[in-house]
Amino acid sequence: MTQDTSEIKNKIISFLRRNGPGLPVHIAREIESNTLFTSAFLSELLSERRIKTSHMRVGSSPLYLLPGQEFMLERFAFHLKSKEKDAYALLKEKKFLEDSEQEPAIRVALREIKDFAIPMKRNEKLVWKFFSVQEPGLVKEKIEKIEEITPKIKELSIPMQFNAGVHQFQPDLEKIKEKALDIFDKPKIKRIKKQKKGKRKSPQKDSTFFNKIKEFLSEKSLELIDIVSFSKNEILIKIREENKEKILVAYNKKKISDLDIIKASKKILGFNLPYDIVCLEGPLKKVQDIITATRNLGSIEKLK
Repeated sequence: MTQDTSEIKNKIISFLRRNGPGLPVHIAREIESNTLFTSAFLSELLSERRIKTSHMRVGSSPLYLLPGQEFMLERFAFHLKSKEKDAYALLKEKKFLEDSEQEPAIRVALREIKDFAIPMKRNEKLVWKFFSVQEPGLVKEKIEKIEEITPKIKELSIPMQFNAGVHQFQPDLEKIKEKALDIFDKPKIKRIKKQKKGKRKSPQKDSTFFNKIKEFLSEKSLELIDIVSFSKNEILIKIREENKEKILVAYNKKKISDLDIIKASKKILGFNLPYDIVCLEGPLKKVQDIITATRNLGSIEKLK
């Protein structure tokens, strides 16, 4: 049974929501895929701004997290390099460090721990602030914002859910958040038009594209080497066939045109490799006619 790509993305989001920042290898295990394809999904989620990455790296990979989970990165601080750990510990203890007063090695390290050290200016001097420290002015501003929206929050009917752990009903925070977004982020609610019969869009239109590529590679005994680019409409991957590398350009459309072929040829420039194109059904008839007509064509010369 194939999985909808949006379903896989939602599984990744759910995993990060439950567990906090994670590495591709852990996320791959959750969605039951390899790290190469998982990285492609993570890349797409990043482009959609649904997730973020840390500046620090665990091994060779950054951590992937949801916006708002930055404070959870502290649990990975032990992965910092030696001098970066010293800078982190010092900044956490002091809360603020004036850059010019630090020894050179600490000054360099402070610039590397971007997840924890926030640069700011005080009296024209560079000062580093520990990322979780709130300045009085910022706290006051947030309190004013809360006071401003409190009357609107009171207008909400608070959804409740039963918490088995404490055997009582408690506010359903996810539903409250959704309602709050409806009030503050969507002041004008558009009416949803009913779809006419016969024009209902199938949710499977794009859902099997990713899986079709995997099946195609398996059937043809092609080895996946690297994912060059990935989207719901087009995948560009490097493959190996009989010990020879090539590029595979896959289009999520029924028929490809001559423009699609030109587009693909431009995309593979720089790889210095042959390439294949696949789509859902094949080329348009006129494109197939051109391919057939030029199969034995040596060259086209110009008469002077």
